[in-house]
Amino acid sequence: MKISNEIRADGSCQCRAFSAICLVVKVRALQIFLFVTITLLVAAAFLRGTLSTGATYPISFIDIDGTKLSTADGHVTIVVLTTTAERQKARTVGDRVPDYCLGNPDYRMITVVHFIGRHMTIGRRVATAFIRHRAREEAKRLQVRYDAQKISRDANRDIFVVTDFDGTVASQLGEPGGANDFCVFVFGPTGELRAHWHDVPSAEQLSAVLK
Repeated sequence: MKISNEIRADGSCQCRAFSAICLVVKVRALQIFLFVTITLLVAAAFLRGTLSTGATYPISFIDIDGTKLSTADGHVTIVVLTTTAERQKARTVGDRVPDYCLGNPDYRMITVVHFIGRHMTIGRRVATAFIRHRAREEAKRLQVRYDAQKISRDANRDIFVVTDFDGTVASQLGEPGGANDFCVFVFGPTGELRAHWHDVPSAEQLSAVLK
């Protein structure tokens, strides 16, 4: 009887040890499962913010002159998201727009200037005045192209610049707040996204999606 009790006692210890090991394995497996699940959810949330070619995005803007604009108001719209540091890239995109788009009311280009960091009210006013000055300079350059193509139209009517101080517009375009990526989008007349680049597209690429 004494031997039997010792065997039972020893067996109980083994069972308790085995149960402890199983518990550790289960906890570890649960931790791995939660980690993988959270990672997938974060990745999915990020992907949902990215605009998809072929999907429709009726995004509204108000430019520095108070003009109300939309990607779904019947125009083929080029939207350039840039920062003040990347303005040369935005200029290059404008230079690569095909001549058949110049002065054509069916086409439009909107430049969204995304400011990185916070700006006080006085800072925003100064920044907006600076951007307005730049817009007038771009209108003069565009007018030279109009005159060369014998287009009787004031280029100032075709320069649309939107300031984005808080990242609201960038977020609508699928770019997270605070991002400084340079992006180019082409939307069809009803807001369908035709193309999207994170760099300056070639003249051939632009022409192919603008037709």
